[in-house]
Amino acid sequence: MDKKTTGIIAYITFIGWLIAFLAGDREGAKFHLNQALVLAIIEIVLSVLGRIHFWPLSILVVLASLCGFVLWLMGLISAIKDEEKPLPVIGGIKILQ
Repeated sequence: MDKKTTGIIAYITFIGWLIAFLAGDREGAKFHLNQALVLAIIEIVLSVLGRIHFWPLSILVVLASLCGFVLWLMGLISAIKDEEKPLPVIGGIKILQ
């Protein structure tokens, strides 16, 4: 897979991220692989927190999930345009070196 395709597939679920990481252009799409991984980890944490039935926490989880969706959409659009724009708030987090 080329850089652009790898970046797009990385944003489509965690399984898509694994496929992009294992079969795609890791060096070319490292930026989008990193951002998609950070988003996936954040969404997993929010999903776990959402299982706790405490209404103030539930409201915060719903709002954070909506923000996560907006960030995911921004990242996907950036990958489609083949741009490397860091996402607001989480764009500076580096997991993959």
